[in-house]
Amino acid sequence: MFKKILIANRGEIALRIIRTCKEMGIKTVAVYSVTDAESIHVKFADEAVCIGPAPSSESYLKISNIIAAAEITNADAIHPGYGFLSENAKFSKICEEHDIKFIGASSDMISKMGDKATAKLTMKAAGVPCVPGSDGIIKDFEECKKTAKSTGYPVMLKATAGGGGKGMRAVWNESELKDAWDAARHESKAAFGNDDMYMEKLIQEPRHIEIQIIGDSNGKACHLSERDCSIQRRHQKLTEEVPSPFMTDELREKMGEAAVKASEFIKYEGAGTVEFLVDKNRNFYFMEMNTRIQVEHPITEQVINFDLIREQILVAAGVKISGKNYFPQLHSIECRINAEDPFNNFRPSPGKITNLHLPGGHGVRLDTHVYAGYTIPSNYDSMIAKLITTAQTREEAISKMKRALNEFIIEGVKTTIPFHRQLMDNPKYIKGNYTTKFMEDFEIESN
Repeated sequence: MFKKILIANRGEIALRIIRTCKEMGIKTVAVYSVTDAESIHVKFADEAVCIGPAPSSESYLKISNIIAAAEITNADAIHPGYGFLSENAKFSKICEEHDIKFIGASSDMISKMGDKATAKLTMKAAGVPCVPGSDGIIKDFEECKKTAKSTGYPVMLKATAGGGGKGMRAVWNESELKDAWDAARHESKAAFGNDDMYMEKLIQEPRHIEIQIIGDSNGKACHLSERDCSIQRRHQKLTEEVPSPFMTDELREKMGEAAVKASEFIKYEGAGTVEFLVDKNRNFYFMEMNTRIQVEHPITEQVINFDLIREQILVAAGVKISGKNYFPQLHSIECRINAEDPFNNFRPSPGKITNLHLPGGHGVRLDTHVYAGYTIPSNYDSMIAKLITTAQTREEAISKMKRALNEFIIEGVKTTIPFHRQLMDNPKYIKGNYTTKFMEDFEIESN
């Protein structure tokens, strides 16, 4: 087992990893930027190293600084959390070259699955259902036109290096295609330094349902059931739940089998998710694979009583998994609490928290790194907490969430708590009647 793990991240996920390491008797090293010197993950770790100024490019994304921090503290492993360098093949490779275990996928695996066009071809070979569309990267606009015609409109152009909705354009007919092609490539080049595109049939009224998987170094994989991540705004998730209210036992079994098949086909090691789009007729199609722990992993932990971070560490240390698949015994919902103003187009709201009261009680979990007096920086993602409620039924989980949201007081900055309160009262949400288009029709009522 590892003696010391450096956490190459910040905020609540860094604190989450530190807690599990402490329970396992593993020493921890926090890294932090100048602006994060007072962050709680820095205080809770056994050691802490400043790795640069506030901009991510000069700190949390600066591979040389992180490797140096690991070497001077004699860390024998690095946990990247999510975001930042968690799916960076170069970082994984450099860790390997420096004899530091990267707690995540290998550089080869990240490269294969990080390129979405290549990943789709791989999944086709594995026999996993894929959305109809191009066979890999589209070489030019003429091929784009031919592919759109053969696929049938509407289609979706996607950046192969994309994420977070960047480099994506829905196209409903041929007259829109050229403008969409140019705009998507320009956006992708600016965001990722890569303008390669691929195309898929646009699945209408879809659900975004992901399957949590774990694979070990022997090529064995298992799944830990699904999460429904369909409530999104601009392709950014707002709330998630497990089990999905749209799921049936038969569909869960089929999707779980497909996810395990995909993982074992590529001999995947570590925690990851196989992401699917599910249409209104419950046909499912591979979308992408995330080769890291997900933001929403706590709801899976809650319904199967399982520590996913612990399992990541064990697998990275060479421990074999049982191979047993897990199914939800309870219902769990997560609301992402962001420092944003939901009444002003979700504008970021950095600043100092002047007053804070945290919710609690049976079935309430809160993953956060903030405290009264903490200043939320403007340099990073605006998520400041994850509020999770768990109960015997979905109705009870919603009731707990409503109660917990009403207890949750954050003053000094704007947050998305008022949005989530309204969501929990929405008739369509209460009935489980939602798709990825839900937010297009959702109107936030002013205070």
